[in-house]
Amino acid sequence: MKKAQMVIETSLRAGGTDPIFRIAGEAANRTKELGPEAVINSTIGALMDDDGELVTFKSVYDTLKGLPNHLIADYSGLAGQPDFLEKITEACFKNCKPEGYIRAVATPGGTGAVRHSFCNYTELGDTILLTDWYWAAYATIADENHRKVTTFPLYNEAGGFNLEGWKKSILELLEKQQRVLTVLNTPAHNPTGYTISLEEWKAIKTFVTETATAQPESKIILLVDLAYIDFAGEGDEARQFMKMLTGMPHNILTLYAFSCSKGYTMYGLRNGAILCVAPTAEIADEFANACTYSNRGNWSNGTRGAMETITKIFSNDELYNQAMAEQSFYKSILRRRAAAFVEEANKIGLKMVTYCDGFFISIPCDKPQEVSSRLMENNTFVVALGKGLRFAPCAVSEEKCRRSPQLILDAIKEVEAVNYWH
Repeated sequence: MKKAQMVIETSLRAGGTDPIFRIAGEAANRTKELGPEAVINSTIGALMDDDGELVTFKSVYDTLKGLPNHLIADYSGLAGQPDFLEKITEACFKNCKPEGYIRAVATPGGTGAVRHSFCNYTELGDTILLTDWYWAAYATIADENHRKVTTFPLYNEAGGFNLEGWKKSILELLEKQQRVLTVLNTPAHNPTGYTISLEEWKAIKTFVTETATAQPESKIILLVDLAYIDFAGEGDEARQFMKMLTGMPHNILTLYAFSCSKGYTMYGLRNGAILCVAPTAEIADEFANACTYSNRGNWSNGTRGAMETITKIFSNDELYNQAMAEQSFYKSILRRRAAAFVEEANKIGLKMVTYCDGFFISIPCDKPQEVSSRLMENNTFVVALGKGLRFAPCAVSEEKCRRSPQLILDAIKEVEAVNYWH
């Protein structure tokens, strides 16, 4: 008898838990069994204190809990509350607001912004361009919405942005589909911590400008995923490139995926926005109309209480200064942890890809799954990716960050030795 299948063919999915959540669950079980001191859990993509508790900003949650109940419970406008859209634009650009027609639409975190970019700026079946080290959910979002992804190597031989590989991929895609959306997850890229420099951004702008001018029927969309921007650079340093990405031909559009998850510890409140910097009012209006319609067709509207919280913080100098002080305090802790890991890794010869800032550091290796499994035997939990391992200093104390490189190097050598002799 033929097996009954009710779900449509393109929605057939393998069961089971997301691999990162699965290994995180195992780490949590081991911590309960052995105690937090015995376990190094670097699986979590969120800021944790040295005791393994989730960091939450007092300024944010005092503000949220102080809101009248109706402002927490009520629906928001489909595009987001107007005052929120004004303040989230401030939060995104701060003192580096570019010239152009800027519009914002609220989304449930940066994930919603990525979804709207993929669905409104590529055709069904189109291929989206990613770096070869990338956040796995990009591929999931593309697949769920019947798009494909392709990659180019993130790094050149010097460990900087692989501009030539990116250019080649852009031109190849434009030949096939006359429209290309490329995701540049910067600053503090997930999962490597790489940040595209100002010089690299200048070269990117020059190339897309020349290409768009030479191919007026083509369209180039730059999606800049800013999920980790508030834990990168000093002051407005990490935002300087934004002022540069303007004044380009009308067939280039810059989109920004902005999230409050990391910078304001609002992970589960699902608060963020997609923003455009458009060359004309017409392009800005079509962006706002398309993304607002997509809100209605997918999740209707966003989390009102989260929007009101950000609006209040950015409307009150005292609250804003408190939030920035907390952000700065934890950024310094994150940097000390990452510096401890990098220093120790360099000392013992553990190879890493270029790290600049942010929540994650990546270690290339040939057998990441096997190495991750070997580390788990020693109560050390590191996420296996396609090209290597992801270590999360955001979730691990400075002392454990200093201990981890040797454990990782030993595991890599053990796995390589087994593979060699077999």
